Amino acid sequence: MLPGRLLIPIFHCLINSIPRRPFQLYLQTTTPRERTMAAELETSAVGAIQEPSADGTEAKAPHKLERKWTFWFDNQSKPKQGAAWGSSLRNVYTFDTVEEFWSLYDQVFKPSNLPANADFHLFKTGIEPKWEDPECANGGKWSFTVSRKPQLDTMWLETLMALIGEQFEEGEEICGVVASVRQRQDKLALWTKTASNEAVQTSIGRKWKEIIDYNDKIVYSFHDDARREKSNRGGRYNV
Repeated sequence: MLPGRLLIPIFHCLINSIPRRPFQLYLQTTTPRERTMAAELETSAVGAIQEPSADGTEAKAPHKLERKWTFWFDNQSKPKQGAAWGSSLRNVYTFDTVEEFWSLYDQVFKPSNLPANADFHLFKTGIEPKWEDPECANGGKWSFTVSRKPQLDTMWLETLMALIGEQFEEGEEICGVVASVRQRQDKLALWTKTASNEAVQTSIGRKWKEIIDYNDKIVYSFHDDARREKSNRGGRYNV
């Protein structure tokens, strides 16, 4: 297993020499629109995952990450009447190697591929991107809006690489990241576990801004405030 600090430098050099394998995307869908979107995602993903070479060449050993991560997809474009929040959330794929990450990201998991009112999530395996999850229940999120799709893609990728490369000192405090595509402005949000620990959250927020090279203010909001519909537009913390 590679130390986290060594993962980031090798990511890009691996893109063109990735030993890939086929997989299935298990997206349970209920509406024609969702089925179409799921089919498009699966087609793109399967096209990105290539069969190992049949010429007898020995496959290179994959570069293991320090933990498993899971991509999730949520299509909120046409929610069913009376449907509970999170009912359209789907666990798409779990990976634990650098090669799998690039196979998935390179063709599928870019926010610019999403329609309006859809989300991509990357969370530690075992944590669901829901307020109700025990790891998220007492947490919150750093967030900011993005007005241009290319900028969203870049910041999303930089965040993903920092997470799976264990670049945050308070990595155990982080749950995952969400890219939300909307009609007017998109949003990135970094979810963490312990909202009440201001010192830790502030450290994470500053590190995130450094990673994505973002100079404007970002704000931290508590999940509990959202659950109680408590208005706090300025956030609890900001950096």
